[in-house]
Amino acid sequence: MPERPKTVPEETDLAMMRRALLAAEEAAGRGEVPVGAVVARGEEVLAVAANEREMTGDPTAHAELLAIREAANALGGWRLSGCTLYATLEPCPMCAGAAHAARLDRLVYAAPDPKAGYAGTLHDTPRDLRLNHTFAVQHGLLEKEAATLLRSFFKDRRKRPANPPEPPHVPG
Repeated sequence: MPERPKTVPEETDLAMMRRALLAAEEAAGRGEVPVGAVVARGEEVLAVAANEREMTGDPTAHAELLAIREAANALGGWRLSGCTLYATLEPCPMCAGAAHAARLDRLVYAAPDPKAGYAGTLHDTPRDLRLNHTFAVQHGLLEKEAATLLRSFFKDRRKRPANPPEPPHVPG
């Protein structure tokens, strides 16, 4: 299976991944794990999303899942044939499964996830021939930028106390 269909220029892939990285940076600013995702059909952006688990309290509010939902809504149906999912981090089992269910043509991700990656690291859902649909995967696009953003976020998080102390009560 080819890594990238010839119909998608490299410049488009770079532009889409940069947009996903911007969404990831915005998520970090809100205290979310900095993961961003874009669903595009060629050069047409259908959806941009970032993690929202902390904000919504929803364990399924991963960037990839939110972008897939938004793209399906934009197209008026669940089949995302002809579309590419760009993610700053290798999708987890849930998100790789959602990409499979959406019948995406391609997945492009920046950084691998050694603890939860299901697009080549721990398992390879997109290319599992036992499934009824497979799709092309490209990885490593802007990997350094995505990995640096994630490392910086978790380094800063470790520096902060888990529960900041409340200010002492001063009788009025």
